Amino acid sequence: MACRRASTSAKSLCAAAKSGQRGSKMAKVAFIGLGVMGYPMAGHLVAAGHQVRVYNRTQSKAQQWVSEHGGELGLTPAEAAGDAELVMLCVGNDDDLRSVVLGPDGALAGMAAGSVLVDHTTASADVARELAAVADKQQVAFLDAPVSGGQAGAENGVLTIMVGGEQAAFDRSAPVMDAYARSAVRLGPVGSGQLCKMVNQICIAGVVQGLAEGLHFAQQAGLDGEAVVDVISKGAAQSWQMENRSHTMLKGEYDFGFAVDWMRKDLDIALSEARRNGSQLPLTALVDQFYAEVQNMGGQRWDTSSLMARLTRSDKA
Repeated sequence: MACRRASTSAKSLCAAAKSGQRGSKMAKVAFIGLGVMGYPMAGHLVAAGHQVRVYNRTQSKAQQWVSEHGGELGLTPAEAAGDAELVMLCVGNDDDLRSVVLGPDGALAGMAAGSVLVDHTTASADVARELAAVADKQQVAFLDAPVSGGQAGAENGVLTIMVGGEQAAFDRSAPVMDAYARSAVRLGPVGSGQLCKMVNQICIAGVVQGLAEGLHFAQQAGLDGEAVVDVISKGAAQSWQMENRSHTMLKGEYDFGFAVDWMRKDLDIALSEARRNGSQLPLTALVDQFYAEVQNMGGQRWDTSSLMARLTRSDKA
């Protein structure tokens, strides 16, 4: 069933169809973190028929979600996680994760032995291993499961999920994640999902910079940028970024997805991991500095394709 461009009325059918792909039964699920990704992801769980209780640090956002989707509201992460078979997290960074998982009000305080904690945050592999060790002490399984696909992927239920953790926990969780995923793949033990997401961000950084330079070159050479994209997108230069961002880049529009601030957070995680494992990431380090320049231009919330803005600004300097 093609769900990527499904209408609102069709999304419930899409989610329901996907929830049955791996033979899932309806589950009691908690979802913690209702940002631009978590808000629609939790909604897909309800549409798929799961019983959902949510928590968000800004309570009004959680109340809004409940008014739109039904389900229940937890006043703390622990309350949201109470009696849940699976607890999904989607917050900002390592510190945010610790704040909603650990302590007397954290999710683990409300989770029963045998339940599964699934973290969709893009964070470090270290914090994944740290939280997995704490969860294991109370017989709770942990999966690090960062996602790719951006806000549009979350809204349309077609995210790609990179998972680290035990196979048994993955097998239990994958049918539920199908509500908002096009693909969920287990890559190895805890930490593997986060490491794979680092690879994802490293590759995106290089592709976006190459695309920005190519479009900039086309403009400087006096070519019709749209015509150039139409030609080269049918060959080896084609990419998701070209298909989805080139037209807005040519117009100088950068309000279409993942923010520069978040990309820098992700690249910092990847560069820190590279220093530990001996990887050589010269292009990634360079593009990270280019994003710092975009931030200094006031583009903290522009999307990642705004590397183009840095090049066009230089022309006018």
